[in-house]
Amino acid sequence: QVQLVESGGGLVPAGGSLRLSCAVSRSISSINTMGWYRQAPGKQRDFVANIISGGTTNYADSVKGRFTISRDTAKNTVYLQMNSLKAEDTAVYYCRARLRDTVYWGQGTQVTVSS
Repeated sequence: QVQLVESGGGLVPAGGSLRLSCAVSRSISSINTMGWYRQAPGKQRDFVANIISGGTTNYADSVKGRFTISRDTAKNTVYLQMNSLKAEDTAVYYCRARLRDTVYWGQGTQVTVSS
């Protein structure tokens, strides 16, 4: 089992920054992939970024150059640094973990970007 708890969401003006955190209940070194997804009202949940166990990162085209995913293995925490935020980044952001064949989700944290 893996429990994920997101934090760091909030209201920010366009052009601003936020850092999301995802606290993980077990060693993230043992988890295959950690990632962030987002879901805007009335839309499907979309991939934002992930980091694979070896350290490789991947990003959605819409966030490349603005968002950075990172991890702190000592704290078992994954971060999403979001810069140059746009109104279209407004969504609930979810942390996701894949451990072998099982996927776990956090409860989500709201990010609202005012234009």
